Amino acid sequence: MSPIASPAMTSVAPNLTKATEIDTETLYNLLQQPNDFLLLDVRNEDEFQLWRIEGPHTPATLHIPYFFFLEDEAEAVARVAAQAPAGRPVVVVCAKGGASDYVAERLREHGIPAANLMGGMVEWGDFYAVRPAVERPAYQVYQVDRVARGCVSWVFISRGEAAIVDPLRYGRRYLDFLADRQAQLKLILDTHAHADHISTGAELAQATGAPYYLHPYDAIHPFDMVPAQMAYHMLADGQRFTLGELTIEVIHTPGHTLGQVNFLVTAPDGEAFCCTGDNLFIESFGRPDLGGQGERWAPIVYDTIFGIMKTRVPQHAWILPGHYASPAEANAAGLYMKRLRDLWRENRGLHFTDKQSFVDYVLSHLPYMPPQYVEIKRVNIGLSHPDVDTADELELGKNICALEA
Repeated sequence: MSPIASPAMTSVAPNLTKATEIDTETLYNLLQQPNDFLLLDVRNEDEFQLWRIEGPHTPATLHIPYFFFLEDEAEAVARVAAQAPAGRPVVVVCAKGGASDYVAERLREHGIPAANLMGGMVEWGDFYAVRPAVERPAYQVYQVDRVARGCVSWVFISRGEAAIVDPLRYGRRYLDFLADRQAQLKLILDTHAHADHISTGAELAQATGAPYYLHPYDAIHPFDMVPAQMAYHMLADGQRFTLGELTIEVIHTPGHTLGQVNFLVTAPDGEAFCCTGDNLFIESFGRPDLGGQGERWAPIVYDTIFGIMKTRVPQHAWILPGHYASPAEANAAGLYMKRLRDLWRENRGLHFTDKQSFVDYVLSHLPYMPPQYVEIKRVNIGLSHPDVDTADELELGKNICALEA
């Protein structure tokens, strides 16, 4: 599995014409800058439509299912050659790296430089990239981006103490990251019980002894009302934590879930950071129907965004969301963060003047809800314990936590 990796900004494109295989970190780095390779996806149509490789500079992408190379190799190769003239390199991807390795080899035999993406979409789905958001003597803030899913968690460090907000799967990666920075995990905080990805909060708490916090409203499965079967500490509105020189305030922000909270982190230099989870994104905001209560919860979303966020979060605060729908939401440094005062102007989902028009908009723009989300919520409160393969299947594809545009 891919580790948490710091993005490299140096180009590896010149070597791509000679490579027979590349790993996910190399591919990630290629997507951070203009490129001229062809991405060939050989998965089945339904898998390709569900999710695909994207980045700030997504390359031209050609989809030819693997079976087509078996049935009519000459025609399949000709289609690739038409898109990759004059030695243009090709990166081939499939689900796990086996079929794509075969196709890449066949392309090379026809004189087309082709490299296989090792581990395929499974490894791409497990790739995490970390970027420093703020690094100052008294405190540091890091963005941990699970690129393929558009999921983001945040790590705060101050005077050797660390907090993780919305920890994603593979908790060991966070511990290795903190060990490299000689920081001890003190707080594990989930903004809510997630539906789109498996949290590692309870796992990290068991491994380290650090307390794991969740709002009690989210410690009940919204569909069958079964309470959580895991150890956690209850969050309450107005609760405060101290992390080194940072202060963390809990703000109850219901709507996406009834127990969703935001964490307002205040630094000694006057900066403020608000981890909004699925409450507020760089573009749009969190859908209210993942608990099966869209009509009831949509008005609550309005009250939270236009009431609580306007009155309790400083306008200069950096909004640090838990998700993004497109890499285009990142700033020039690859960070998914923006001042709240700028979001009011730039986030088109916030341009409403009354509750009814807002609710009507929300209910008419609800995207498809993957059935796996019901089970993921069970996993995240300890009611289900899937093996690795089952967990991979549950998390397949990008998050769909925001409203449709």
